[in-house]
Amino acid sequence: MQRHEFLARVRELGEYNSQEEAEKVTEAVLRVLAQRISPGEVDDLASQLPGPLGKFLSEVKPQQAESFGIEEFHRRVAEGTGARPRTAQWDASAVLTAVAMAISGGELNQILSQLPSSYATLFGKPELAE
Repeated sequence: MQRHEFLARVRELGEYNSQEEAEKVTEAVLRVLAQRISPGEVDDLASQLPGPLGKFLSEVKPQQAESFGIEEFHRRVAEGTGARPRTAQWDASAVLTAVAMAISGGELNQILSQLPSSYATLFGKPELAE
């Protein structure tokens, strides 16, 4: 999958007005996801995303994963996009559903194994949530 295809999918899922808006939201969500999963998992995810997005993930990778819940995830996305937390929930779902569609099932399982089950709905996998 090419970067423009990935962003087009985010744009469609999030119902954004432009590719630029989809890109801004994508970068904000990926930045927060990189804070939440292990550095090794960030590298694995980066290797499966289109080149520039993978490179972006590698650049924002922290030294270690932080532990925070889904509300804090939304708050951090909102901070990164300038949106309200409810909008950030929509944004996170659009981006992470596109991520789930773009990566292998094994990689998705690895990411989900590092997150509380409540995150599964953001990836378009409500059946895995508690």
